[in-house]
Amino acid sequence: MHQYTPVTGQIMTRWADKVNSNNPYPQYPRPQMKRREWRSLNGLWEYSVTSSMDLIPSKYEGEILVPFCIESALSGVKKGIKPTDILWYHRMFSIPLEWHGNRIKINFGAIDWYCIVYVNRVKVGDHKGGYSSFSLDITSYVKWDTHNEIDISVYDPTNKGSQPRGKQILKPWAAFYTAVSGIWQSVWLEPVPNLYIDHVKITPHFDTEEIELSISEIDTRYELKNRPISLSITQMICEVFDNGHLILSSSSQSMDSLKIRIPDPKMWSPQSPHLYDLKISLAIGNTRIDTIESYFGLRKVEVKKDEEGIPKIFLNNEEIFQLGVLDQGYFPDGLYTAPTAEALFYDVNVAKEIGLNMIRKHVKIEPDIWYHYCDKLGIIVWQDMPNAGNILRGSLSQILFGSKWVWETRTLKKNNEVIAQFEWELHQMVDQLYNHPAVISITIFNEGWGQHHTVELTKKVKEWDSTRLINSASGWVDMKVGDMHDIHKYPGPMIPELELKRVAVNGEFGGLGLKVLNHTWIGPRYWAYRTYNTQSELEKAYAELIENLIRLRNKGLTAAIYTQITDVEQEINGFLTYDRKIWKFSKDFLHKINSQVYY
Repeated sequence: MHQYTPVTGQIMTRWADKVNSNNPYPQYPRPQMKRREWRSLNGLWEYSVTSSMDLIPSKYEGEILVPFCIESALSGVKKGIKPTDILWYHRMFSIPLEWHGNRIKINFGAIDWYCIVYVNRVKVGDHKGGYSSFSLDITSYVKWDTHNEIDISVYDPTNKGSQPRGKQILKPWAAFYTAVSGIWQSVWLEPVPNLYIDHVKITPHFDTEEIELSISEIDTRYELKNRPISLSITQMICEVFDNGHLILSSSSQSMDSLKIRIPDPKMWSPQSPHLYDLKISLAIGNTRIDTIESYFGLRKVEVKKDEEGIPKIFLNNEEIFQLGVLDQGYFPDGLYTAPTAEALFYDVNVAKEIGLNMIRKHVKIEPDIWYHYCDKLGIIVWQDMPNAGNILRGSLSQILFGSKWVWETRTLKKNNEVIAQFEWELHQMVDQLYNHPAVISITIFNEGWGQHHTVELTKKVKEWDSTRLINSASGWVDMKVGDMHDIHKYPGPMIPELELKRVAVNGEFGGLGLKVLNHTWIGPRYWAYRTYNTQSELEKAYAELIENLIRLRNKGLTAAIYTQITDVEQEINGFLTYDRKIWKFSKDFLHKINSQVYY
């Protein structure tokens, strides 16, 4: 084993030297379904790059720091992966003796894109989806009295494939960035009993001051005893806490629906992001078999007409104008993975500090901890589905003058498997983020990239989650469905034509650039929609944008999103530099001028 060091020769964030190679990301990765007993598998693993998906290497070529992707500096490798390559991971682990008698689950935050997992050289499962978390029961494959081996093979074609991938590309340029392959979120083990909670769904009912709770449980006693077992004596127990104080307890023998009325409720909003803690248990008789910790916020979001008859977004029965920022979730040292949880928190808090109330998480799904910070700080999230398929297909004339249906059918090859995979990953995203009060909107497509079956998918997403707004297509090809008519305009801002049912949104505007020496990405070309030479020029241009935005707000615009929170690689239009070390604007200036937008 060699001494871990990140790869140098590029800009790094202030948190790079705080990365602990023995225990990176020590926080429990899933704040809304937390168990007390767990063991992180983050840290140094062995890796190899081969051409075989199922032939475990006899020897590994080096070490890689998980959960940082192989292309990143913080992985200690910083090596690109070709579409013909297979990336392999290997490490040893042991099971604590006190876990004996439990089931053992291995959990993955995210692996990009298709992986096969082996324990002690036996295949235990596989997974497709670069952004969705998944778990495997490895009880039958582990040894309790000695060390165990885990091997993982990963295939990631990046933009040579048709899978959801966001802005990853093999040859970065303009607004497309370095690829991310392999493990890029936390990996951990945890023991669960033979009857355990597998999934929790928390639905807020604002008007009746209730939450509706349902759980999915897994009962492995069937396979252990090879006979059916009655669950009639099994009950779900829910305890609600406010600032550490137990305020109510309720139970039900139905796992499908337990409605709990909250006494003297405190609502969740950007001004007052109140969260209640939950403890949920499965019990047989008076014995609690499994317990998880969670939380919720009580809030409602909907489209209603204001006093002038214009559709607007209402939060908790009050009209809310949303001024947000585009957030790509890239870091120069960790790429898709922030160096530390502190760095994740910093980006969310930036929006709060400069007077914004919303972040558009752009064609990327973050680790659960990021959404947890948004819940706590009161930052509204508009969540994009990462795009799939060929990014640009068809022609500009089809957007401006031609058939929208022609555009749709040409943006993605008519491959049923590809379409089904996109829908599956979209459904996974909706389910994964369901319990976060901060997430109030789901965007299915961005700018026509891989856009297909928009009407059908909008209907499905609304069926999966009726508690949130649906933005069917942000920019470009509008199919007249969903809750928003969203246009992009650079530098903008701009308002789409007002409608009777959908709100008017400027989903991207701004893109004002300023290059800061010694704080830019390595590359021959830098790019922004408009560039300036000094901070004062930049601030003057931004002030003019906001003045125009206020006029559009008064005409019926309900939300606008500025591009963007930080520079990303060769793109230099951030409030901050890519390394987060230099503010291009005065923070006081931004807070003062942004605050003028709200009523």
